[in-house]
Amino acid sequence: MPGLLLRTLRGENCTPRPLWLMRQAGRYLPEYRALRAEKGGFLALVYDSAAAAEITLQPIRRFGFDGAILFSDILIVPYAMGQDLEFLAGEGPRMSPRLVDTALSALHAVPERLDPIYETVRQVKALLPGDKTLLGFAGSPWTVATYMVNGEGSRDQHETRAMAYRDPAAFQAIIDAIVAVTIGYLSGQILAGAEAVQLFDSWAGSLAPAEFERWVIAPNAAIVAALKQRHPGVPVIGFPKGAGEKLPAYAIETGVDTLGLDETIDPLWAARTLPVGLPVQGNLDPLLLLACGGELEKQALRVLDAFADRPHVFNLGHGIGQTTPLEHVEQLLAVVRGWRG
Repeated sequence: MPGLLLRTLRGENCTPRPLWLMRQAGRYLPEYRALRAEKGGFLALVYDSAAAAEITLQPIRRFGFDGAILFSDILIVPYAMGQDLEFLAGEGPRMSPRLVDTALSALHAVPERLDPIYETVRQVKALLPGDKTLLGFAGSPWTVATYMVNGEGSRDQHETRAMAYRDPAAFQAIIDAIVAVTIGYLSGQILAGAEAVQLFDSWAGSLAPAEFERWVIAPNAAIVAALKQRHPGVPVIGFPKGAGEKLPAYAIETGVDTLGLDETIDPLWAARTLPVGLPVQGNLDPLLLLACGGELEKQALRVLDAFADRPHVFNLGHGIGQTTPLEHVEQLLAVVRGWRG
């Protein structure tokens, strides 16, 4: 029988609620920090399939989450498209050459850079308990493009938004190229053993409505349609962070099976406004895991109660913070596992 998480992603209103946390495999875990100290930098870990599989499984062993999400990074796609990628300590990722300065045609694809990721998926699948769901993922085209164009993250995606206005044809070509590689990449993850996949659009909230339609909804709809044709029955989670009132349009027009909600979304509004029966995922503020105590329980129950009448995957509104105490995660688990609606 499929696990609790997979059943929920397929539209079953399950109790207790399945639970996993974005960035659950990472820096807040002492076992992760120990392995990273042994193995080296972040990208080295991603490309060591045995180490990446171990990191993917660490939070399952410690907390028994219902889903294991692949340990990797959204910038593996542009890396496979031919951009250079490095992670600088304390500064984040850097990509070169920047596509604000260089034509897309100057990149030379290196598709074999995806192969170690597929091997990680295979290794995790072989070791994951049968009642747990293996989640693959990729960055959504808009968010990936912001790094490809600017070479690094930014607060307002100024360079990328300006390019999309200034030369929409050139920017469309970048988006189309990302879409094509992402379809193949997620399909490869599914063939290797991923049972569901998530599209992370971390910078979706920076766009005006018309631009959101063109650069967020349309590309994600293309990816979802292609995956459904190739892999019917494999759920796709869409997470357009910061989308706000544009969420209903995103849900309907992209065709995602589950909609991820960030912490700025009122769960009562979402429960009333989103398509009836659509599974949702989220959306506790990650900072509540630092506060802990009564407020954590109160707000977690508010989220759970709001989505009592539809399939709901309990999660954070974004990634877990690296200074989060393990006992706070355990408190949250107890609250979610004890809820019965």
